Amino acid sequence: MLDMAKFKIKRRKLLFQSVAVIMSGIGIYLLKLFSGSSEKNKDQISTSKIEDSKMILQKFPLGFQWPTQEPFLFCVHHLDNYPEGNGKMGIDSPKLIGRNIGSDFEEKDGFRMYHGDHVPGFPVHPHRGFETVTVVRKGYIDHSDSLGAAGRYGEGDTQWMTAGRGVQHSEMFPLLHTKRKNKVELFQIWLNLPRAKKMVEPHFTMFWNEKIPQIKLDSGKVNLTLVAGKFDGHKSLSPPPDSWASDEKSEVAIWLFKMKKDGQITLPLSSPDVHRTLYFFEGSSLEINNEVLRASTGAMLRADKPTVVKANYDDVEFLILQAMPIGEPVVQHGPFVMNTREEIFQTIQDYQRTQFGGWPWKQDDMVHGDVIERFAKYPNGKLERPT
Repeated sequence: MLDMAKFKIKRRKLLFQSVAVIMSGIGIYLLKLFSGSSEKNKDQISTSKIEDSKMILQKFPLGFQWPTQEPFLFCVHHLDNYPEGNGKMGIDSPKLIGRNIGSDFEEKDGFRMYHGDHVPGFPVHPHRGFETVTVVRKGYIDHSDSLGAAGRYGEGDTQWMTAGRGVQHSEMFPLLHTKRKNKVELFQIWLNLPRAKKMVEPHFTMFWNEKIPQIKLDSGKVNLTLVAGKFDGHKSLSPPPDSWASDEKSEVAIWLFKMKKDGQITLPLSSPDVHRTLYFFEGSSLEINNEVLRASTGAMLRADKPTVVKANYDDVEFLILQAMPIGEPVVQHGPFVMNTREEIFQTIQDYQRTQFGGWPWKQDDMVHGDVIERFAKYPNGKLERPT
């Protein structure tokens, strides 16, 4: 009889080798959203027929996966209230009865297991041609990849990974607390790479919470977590060298705001061609230039006009993504984002042939022990901890 743990690993690797079933990364909750190739992500916002005088160009409801504008490909807000861990960083099987284990994206009892069996998260899966920016507000993520790199980050940390020519990685949510619940809250954002950078060497950078700029505005009523870009004379940590964000002309910004009642800010002006999207995810209402935005609503904004954002009724939180579009064709197949269908076909062949370096870990859903610590181990063996 096959050892069941080995069977599960073999089963998943066979799935990943199949052209018909390519599992995408963290946060992709239904494979059908990305089945086949498409010239444009259907969840990206159309910018056609916009009235020049309007500040809010378009509104949209926020579901699990949030619409994006180019060069952003994907954005999701994960918020899961996991129960106490079982001492093995997971959840015992009796508590998982009734779930579609292996592909559990329906919220039940306040959480989802995603592609995890006992530890929630996303076992080994490939990427090519873009970047993932993972902003963890609560809880932890255990990272492992085909380069031999590993890490545990969370509680305010951000990982910025350039997939480039191809990498496999796993992203698991270890439930480290055994005597209290394990809340996990994070954003994962996909940022496209320009054609000239799609086949660069994979790379990841850690932005430790202690180093990420926290900007106080409006006499302390507003706190800005400056993940990327500039704001009010402040500058973020440096993105990976091959990122679209590393070119200042791209005007890439990732701003995460917490605003107390009666707080307000004025957003800085950017170029007319910059795409700016606001995601209002916490609070009852938000006012943008005297126009009200209701709870759980997104808005595409003009970036070249004065914009005042106010919290008139309660405390609010919102995320802003902005960037100059790359302006190149986008062809996406699951976790692969290239410029042409031919390049997608070549990517599938490359992955089947090389597995993007293979998988050096003993299991496809690696976790890194029960000690609550944050660290990053890079492919060259360098070990980094937050200071």
